[in-house]
Amino acid sequence: IMSKIEVNQIDVQCGSTLTLGSAGKTVTLAGCASQTGFGRTGTVNWCTTAKTAPLTVASGNGYFINTSGGAITVTLPSSPSAGDIVAFKDYGNSWSTHNVTVGRGGSKINGACFDAVLNTQSQSVTLIYVDGTKGWQDIHDSTSNVTGGPSFICATGGTVATSGDFKIHSFTGDGNFVVNTAPTPANNNISYMVVAGGGGGGGGAGGFREGETPQAPFTGSPLKAGSGIPVTVGSHPVVVGGGGTAGAGQGPCSPNAPQGSKGGPGGDSSILTITSAGGGGGAKEPTGHPVPAPNNGSGLPGGSGGGGSYTASGRPEAGAGGTGNDPPVAPPQGNPGGGPPQIGGGAPANSSSGGGGASSGGTPTCPSGPGGAGGAGVSSSITGSPVSYAGGGGGGGGTAPSGNKPGGAGGAGGGGAGSRNANATAGTANTGGGGGGAFPDPYAGGAGGSGIVVIKYKFQ
Repeated sequence: IMSKIEVNQIDVQCGSTLTLGSAGKTVTLAGCASQTGFGRTGTVNWCTTAKTAPLTVASGNGYFINTSGGAITVTLPSSPSAGDIVAFKDYGNSWSTHNVTVGRGGSKINGACFDAVLNTQSQSVTLIYVDGTKGWQDIHDSTSNVTGGPSFICATGGTVATSGDFKIHSFTGDGNFVVNTAPTPANNNISYMVVAGGGGGGGGAGGFREGETPQAPFTGSPLKAGSGIPVTVGSHPVVVGGGGTAGAGQGPCSPNAPQGSKGGPGGDSSILTITSAGGGGGAKEPTGHPVPAPNNGSGLPGGSGGGGSYTASGRPEAGAGGTGNDPPVAPPQGNPGGGPPQIGGGAPANSSSGGGGASSGGTPTCPSGPGGAGGAGVSSSITGSPVSYAGGGGGGGGTAPSGNKPGGAGGAGGGGAGSRNANATAGTANTGGGGGGAFPDPYAGGAGGSGIVVIKYKFQ
């Protein structure tokens, strides 16, 4: 049974030694209680309840002062004795915003008859009363902040998956990659894959770029760069390019036939310093026979170029494939579309060349042959399992005099197939695949597939 004794004085019965407690036991002085007669050890007893209002302090105590709600005044003892000691610590790291005024309580502070101000973040101060000449003097003043820093990146945004010690953020539309902690310089790099939108109507694949930091490795494509991107705390915009418009099917090669329209270019995708260019739109049969409009039969440039259209012998219309890796980056983000087309004799065929892909160019078409195949894409395992991206679209199908010819195959990695007497296939969403081309009008080409942005980093 525990008991309590209340007395004003304990004294020894005989002799000169008073023993408190016994071996193996602990004698505790209540927190913030004052004591006299035991002498000072140069330390204080800390009151662990933070102070948020003005107070007069007692010798022998240390106080955690919380000024997050506003400035506070603490007043020193009014009749100090030599050896009296007090201490203060910035509880909320807020003294630089709301300071602490140390009232001198009638004594000097470091020989001056002025109150002192503590206004440094994370500061801690110990004062000892010396004498009437100097009054209270600081024997300890620390501005060290021993708070540990983050060891790994912590971030939000997109669709987040966890794989072992890694986080993977996938963006299939525009958003923000919000970094809450970013240790510097260790572990502040991210691996990335940035795929732009594919071009439409026999278009090229969206530009494909990826990079790997050693902290977040993965099996990538031959286009993988050997370095990641450093990140800082803050919100970083992520842009995911949309697919290019489909374009109308091309008409028979004659002066009066409807000639369709080019496929539209894909949209760029980006994160931080990395931008991948949208795929170039595919060509349509040149207009204005026998006088062509300039370059109407050429594919558009882009991350990968759009496919060019076939041109028969004796007709000077341009029909080259669009250039890839435009604008140029290293490693290259894509390849050119098929073309320039092979010039044939006799009656014209109306097929188109395939759009370029991330790993190969589009296939040119032949006289009276099928549409050219789209260039192949690449495979990356940044999301965990290997997935193919950025295959170019196939061209439209051929026609007279050699009969109905099929459209070209879509490039592996999301490219849409070309068609004859049907609408072409669109590029697969979130792969950056180009859309297929179509023949004849009024059948429509396929729209390009949208892009994707993937970020990987070590989080633990």
